[in-house]
Amino acid sequence: MALAYLKPFEKIQAVISEELEEKEQAESSSGEVQDDTKTSISSKSSSMDEVTTGNKKKGMVLPFEPHSITFDDIIYSVDMPQEIKEQGVNEDKLVLLKGVSGSFRPGVLTALMGVSGAGKTTLMDVLAGRKTSGYIEGNITVSGFPKKQETFARVSGYCEQNDIHSPHVTVCESLLYSAWLRLPEKVNAETRKMFIDEVMDLVELNPLRQAQVGLPGVNGLSTEQRKRLTIAVELVANPSIIFMDEPTSGLDARAAAIVMRTVRNTVDTGRTVVCTIHQPSIDIFEAFDELFLMKRGGQEIYVGPLGYHSKHLIDYFEGIQGVSKIKDGYNPATWMLEVSTTAQELALGVDFADIYKKSELYKRNKTLIKDLSKPAPGSKELYFPTQFSQPFLTQCAACLWKQRWSYWRNPAYTAVRLLFTTVIALMFGTLFWDLGTKTKKGKIWPMQWVQCMLLFFSLASKMLHPCSPWWLLKGQSFIEKKLLECILPCHMQLPRS
Repeated sequence: MALAYLKPFEKIQAVISEELEEKEQAESSSGEVQDDTKTSISSKSSSMDEVTTGNKKKGMVLPFEPHSITFDDIIYSVDMPQEIKEQGVNEDKLVLLKGVSGSFRPGVLTALMGVSGAGKTTLMDVLAGRKTSGYIEGNITVSGFPKKQETFARVSGYCEQNDIHSPHVTVCESLLYSAWLRLPEKVNAETRKMFIDEVMDLVELNPLRQAQVGLPGVNGLSTEQRKRLTIAVELVANPSIIFMDEPTSGLDARAAAIVMRTVRNTVDTGRTVVCTIHQPSIDIFEAFDELFLMKRGGQEIYVGPLGYHSKHLIDYFEGIQGVSKIKDGYNPATWMLEVSTTAQELALGVDFADIYKKSELYKRNKTLIKDLSKPAPGSKELYFPTQFSQPFLTQCAACLWKQRWSYWRNPAYTAVRLLFTTVIALMFGTLFWDLGTKTKKGKIWPMQWVQCMLLFFSLASKMLHPCSPWWLLKGQSFIEKKLLECILPCHMQLPRS
């Protein structure tokens, strides 16, 4: 009966329909697929007008309102760790960001870079509202209005470095689940499906729509495909601002180029996109419009446009006395990090943060921040009548729908749970069988309780160990949705049921 109405058990592997496979082969045989990084990254949009026009040409089913985000003199500190105090440090707080200022605008792809410990991810987490501890000082505005996390979470997306997805649902189902929970209630099912199809076209996931996600490094999607799925999961929420934490990390040159093409397509829709990035190639680095460069200690040392072949960046650093010239064909991103290290500062006797704050570029950025911190005429502050996009019952339906497919397509886990339940029932039934008539006044010896508990935990650890990676992935997936403020805390218990 169940097999007649539900999809049968399948192997845990990615499955692509024959039609899509034939279409892919036809395209490859016709020579339409071209090689390498230069063709994989689309040309940059040169102005805000072009971006707006591009957005109209895209013809997205669901419109969105572009938003800029500005931050001025952001200071982020945490309580001083005990280990550092034991080394003789007397301060009560450890400052991770020291008066950082900047702005991110619609249609502009910004790279957030710096050496390890510079505070790139920390700054992005502070702006995205993902820092739940520590002390934040300074001003953050969204389109000129003070940022409120309750409303900002509804218009922003965050792509983590670790691609966390439920392994036993397909690519299309992953996007449907995210859109179901995060799009407004007024969006009907047909419009939602059309929007998901558009997003899959945008991130080039249509050939993989029926593929199961699978476990990382075991089966299913490749690392590069998971990165694109992570971006798509955020895009189906129709955000105006997207933060990406190292989208090209762990990828080879070809895979990184494909991911950056997806990122560029996202920017060309008119969204505000900020990426932290580590050691990019020349082609990937030049795909960005602007650079936000930080040095160790949480201070900015360059905030501005890259220019054609990174000309503006190179001119800025070569204009500092003592900085070595870049060699022909050398990667500007690598050169920039090499000449701005702490060792170079000591050798030259300069502080790049001070040089930046005395430059004309810093003054222009401050003026831009001041202008963007004022609301545009006729604009309104972000407001949503409800805390979540969907009501409680819809959240329940979406979570149960996803759980059904996750359990149905993982017979090993379901079988282990059934076996575990049966064994536990037999064990406890045997231990307590007719015990009330055999003990004095119906009392149960404490030692028997101890034996029951030891048996229970021993069996649980042995029988659930093979399924623990899948269970942890599901738990992380639900935690991610909670951080995005799209499900109620009570639904966090569903993966454990």
